[in-house]
Order: sequence, then C-alpha cells, then structure tokens
Amino acid sequence: MPDSTRRSRPVALAVFFVIAGALGLYAAFELTIEKLLTLSDPSHVPACNVGVLVGCSTNLASWQGSLFGFPNPFIGLMAWPVVIVIGMAILAGATFARWFWVLFNVGVAGAIVFVGWLIFQSIYVLDVLCPWCMLTWAVTIPIFWALTLYNLREGHIPVPARVRRLAGAWFSWVPLITVVSYAVVILLAQVQMNAIPRVMIDLQNLFG
Repeated sequence: MPDSTRRSRPVALAVFFVIAGALGLYAAFELTIEKLLTLSDPSHVPACNVGVLVGCSTNLASWQGSLFGFPNPFIGLMAWPVVIVIGMAILAGATFARWFWVLFNVGVAGAIVFVGWLIFQSIYVLDVLCPWCMLTWAVTIPIFWALTLYNLREGHIPVPARVRRLAGAWFSWVPLITVVSYAVVILLAQVQMNAIPRVMIDLQNLFG
C-alpha cells in the first residue's frame, strides 16, 4: 500500500509547483524592490525599464499596481511561498484532503482572474508591458491549467465521470494549452499595441 501511494503522488506536478512558485516569487521580489526604491527616491529608474513599451514604472505608479491599497507584488510575496511549500510537501510524501485541493484551486482561480485583469489593463489601458509582471503571468497560467485539470481528473472537484476522463486526457496537453494561452495574449498585445516591432526596437536600443 505505501508503494502504491508513492506511485500515485503527482511528483511531476509537485516539481512544477516548486519551479513555477520560485519564478513567481522572484518576480514579486524584484517588483517589490523596485517599488520600495521608487518610494524612497522618486527619481529612481527601475532596472526593468527596457524602453517605451517594456518597463515597470508605469505599472508600479498606476492605481492598477496597488489595486487593494498596497502594491500588488506584496500579494506575490505571500502567495508564491504557499505554492512552493505545497510542492515540497507533496515531494516529501504529504497527502491532502479533497477540501484542501478545492481551496487551493479556488485560490489559483482567483489568481488567474486577477492576472487576466492585469493583462487587460496592461494592454488596453496602460499600454506597457512589465517584464516581471509578464513572468508572473507566464507561471500563473500553466499552474491554473495543470491544477484544475488534475483536480478534475482525480475527482477532487466533483464532476461526472465523462468530465474526469476528458480532464485526464487533456492533462498531458497542459504545455500545449499553455502555449496557446500565451499566443492569445501575444496576439491581443500585437493587435492593440503593435507590440512585436516595438519590443524589438526596445531590445535593439538596450543592446545596441
């Protein structure tokens, strides 16, 4: 029985949680540092300001960057360690009750809604792409797909057997689903902001 339990543990998912959580935490940390430096010195130019289109200053100074009355990166500093700890706990042999998986999924669903809103604000309102924000988007999107499909497949979220089978079939396609999700964001940015050539110009100015 112990061997069966070990084999059934979602090891690959746990490793992904740890890696993605570490990347998200790094992005939140860098944004927090830039925000604190800007508050202490209004003339500070964040290192992530690559050019006209790619930069952090606009996002950090906007009301969208402090939606809940404090800088958004503070949320990441609190949330990403949770993802890392869950991944490490699974690797250490921990198992969680259904309610835990459901609550975890609810939290991640809230995160993807927030990220979707931030993507909309960046593309359609602020007209700027923040590098560390984009890293946060890049890890939140696959976490949502992987966790949701896993929970549906395992029955943690009560759904009909047909939905469970479908989720199981789609679970192995999470990388492709993620790439498609990225492509949608890139397409929206290109259509609204003419992003690709503008990013290339910023990069040429940075490295040229």
